[in-house]
Amino acid sequence: MQRLYDFLRRHPTGVDCFWAVVLLGLSGVSVVNMDGAPHHHGSFAAAWVISTVLCVILALRRRLPELMLVAVLAAGLAQLILDVEPLVADFTMLVIVYTVAATGALWASRLALATSLVAASLAQLRWPNEQVSGLGQLALAVFQTVPFALAWVLGDSMRTRRAYFAQLEERAARLEKEREAQAKVAVAAERARIARELHDVVAHNVSVMVVQADGAAYVLDAAPDQARQALETISSTGRQALAEMRRLLGVLRTGEHQESGEYVPQPDVRQIDDLIEQCRDSGLPVDFKVEGTPRPLPSGVELTAYRIVQEALTNTRKHGGAEAGASVRLVYFDDGLGLLVEDDGKGAPHELYEEGGADGQGHGLIGMRERVGMVGGTLDAGPRPGGGFRISALLPLKPAH
Repeated sequence: MQRLYDFLRRHPTGVDCFWAVVLLGLSGVSVVNMDGAPHHHGSFAAAWVISTVLCVILALRRRLPELMLVAVLAAGLAQLILDVEPLVADFTMLVIVYTVAATGALWASRLALATSLVAASLAQLRWPNEQVSGLGQLALAVFQTVPFALAWVLGDSMRTRRAYFAQLEERAARLEKEREAQAKVAVAAERARIARELHDVVAHNVSVMVVQADGAAYVLDAAPDQARQALETISSTGRQALAEMRRLLGVLRTGEHQESGEYVPQPDVRQIDDLIEQCRDSGLPVDFKVEGTPRPLPSGVELTAYRIVQEALTNTRKHGGAEAGASVRLVYFDDGLGLLVEDDGKGAPHELYEEGGADGQGHGLIGMRERVGMVGGTLDAGPRPGGGFRISALLPLKPAH
């Protein structure tokens, strides 16, 4: 049964042709009976031609609704002029009124409504029933007008319903596109975040390992104990880098941070002490001070502060020279956290902080600015007046819950 229904929906013109043939058969029987009636109006041939035309109009109503409306009006006018009294095929007029109201142009729908309201009255005037009083004929005209009006109202309601569903489908398609766009933006943001994390982890830990490896190679024969200590630092730094890399990979696989097993939590401000000690062990003198009253911070601010200090000290090792030293200041304000990292080395190349990494090497500073921007803070990076490099940041705080 469902297959038959689907077939009929796919072939609407075939369905209309079937009903047109049925209507033509009923009209033929009616015309033959009318030809022998004593009070028959109009010629037999004219009745046959008009009935055939109306059945053809019924078959083509969905393909050309506006044109078929005009054809129906022409057939009705010919019926009035040729004095062919109402036929069974006139049922097509009701169907055309519905069809135009449902699917036709607006002008055609209005024309169908206007003509349908006067068609019954014109028919009553053209072929009055002499056995009925004037008031009765008026009531009969009104009664015959009701089906036409109902056909138009039903068609117009169907038009409104289809427009409503089309609007819903359009809105659903638009929302789907918006969801896809938001998903792409989220993916891009997540990729950028992971890239920053990878850069911070790799750049810092690898730079420590390189410095320690160079030192170990230099004192390997003269001071084996120092070489052994450097190798231990390289080993611990490598394990730390591996743990953070596994944490990032774990986030990619599971979508959430795991604080057990091989995955470690996100670094925070408290771990800056360990970071400073690691830098000192690698041979970089660092002066670290905290001003204000330490208190819990939003996790985003905690991670941003840690990564800024980590990247700044990494840049000092990379660009400051062998004799460079650094200082780190954390200042807890009422409404923000201030960071100041300075060194007295040679300073970073000009293009790294002026061009934002246009040479392909300044991804660290770019990552800093992105991190600070994500928490609504400000960052300033550039050479110090007395030599060296300076990075200052202000990160706004929100009450911790």
